[in-house]
Amino acid sequence: MIVQQWRESLHSKIGTGCIECHGADSSDSDAFMHNGNLIATIVTPKDCAVCHKEIADEFQTSHHARAGEILGSLDNVLGEVVEGLPAAANGCQQCHGTKVRFLFTDTGAVRRDTSGKLLFDPATWPNTGMGRMNLDGSRGSCSACHSRHTFSRKMARSPEVCGKCHMGPDHPQAEIYNESKHGIAFNSQRDSMNMNSETWIAGVNYSAAPTCATCHMSATRNQPVTHDVGKRISWTLRPVISQKLENSDSRRDSMKDVCAACHSSNFVSSFYVQYDNAVNLYNEKFARPAQEIIAALKDAGKLTPTQFDEKMEWIYYELWHHEGRRARMGASMMGPDYTQWHGFYEVAKNFYTEFLPEAERLAQGTSAQSVIEEIKNRDDNKWLRGLPPEERERIMQFYRQRYGQ
Repeated sequence: MIVQQWRESLHSKIGTGCIECHGADSSDSDAFMHNGNLIATIVTPKDCAVCHKEIADEFQTSHHARAGEILGSLDNVLGEVVEGLPAAANGCQQCHGTKVRFLFTDTGAVRRDTSGKLLFDPATWPNTGMGRMNLDGSRGSCSACHSRHTFSRKMARSPEVCGKCHMGPDHPQAEIYNESKHGIAFNSQRDSMNMNSETWIAGVNYSAAPTCATCHMSATRNQPVTHDVGKRISWTLRPVISQKLENSDSRRDSMKDVCAACHSSNFVSSFYVQYDNAVNLYNEKFARPAQEIIAALKDAGKLTPTQFDEKMEWIYYELWHHEGRRARMGASMMGPDYTQWHGFYEVAKNFYTEFLPEAERLAQGTSAQSVIEEIKNRDDNKWLRGLPPEERERIMQFYRQRYGQ
């Protein structure tokens, strides 16, 4: 299978064989003899850089290369501690990457199998995580996107590649893409996408639809290919409160240049107004107030330093990490159902029916009560005090006229 995949690859056509990628130096910690050749078990971006140095260097400075930093995050506490290490090893770390380690004997030597091959810690290998921390000091795994051993352009440009990691309740970009006009156009016109083309510029080599790679990585008429997937992103939608990234204006201009292959400047600018409004709504109506309440509860001694040992911490985590991200990401990718029903509806439902009631319960008799009351009295939440009679009647008339009841 591996040899057949290689035979069909561009590597095979230009004479790049096994040793060119897998060959090792005696100084490589994972090197071993195989059929008379010294080879390395893990092919890293440092190995790929022998031929693809500019791409490898660009990747090393990207956010993808830092994906393994989840190992010290709140998410990792949830995965490794609350759920258990095997859950994290088979789940989180397969996308984010691990710090690759060997197995050691009681004397401190690296363990080997009967053939003398070094044994890796199975909690860290096999792994093709995007931010894998390799033994040679490099980060990442090129095969995360360019699956070995065909390394096809077509595969790397396909949205399914990104969907290995970018899907699910907390970052459903694959699902959002498929419901968007972009995804619908791609899935209905895939045969027109020219995805094996050596160059792949929207509006030049294809015009049917964009994929993830189109917007975040591929060349335009004015920009080269980039392996820094965050280069065209102006907001970060990952944290509790979204923030504009450094050089956000130039980042946005780069993305607008991609959009201009298919859309007018007025269309693009108006989209960004809608998108910014949605992010600011989430930030100001839900995220900042929730953060203020959590801080007040901690100050009042109502939350312990240990994460996830209290109901409130689970509610708060899902509010921003799941529902809040879905709303923001849905707006960023023109996915209306994820913006609304999987997003802002779930945010509002959680905030008003779970988060606030639990906060009020915990805050009784403490200084946190005044913080919660002040937030509930803000204009964003005035509907809690009841809609005016005329507004209630207008709504009822609408439903009677439309549904006959």
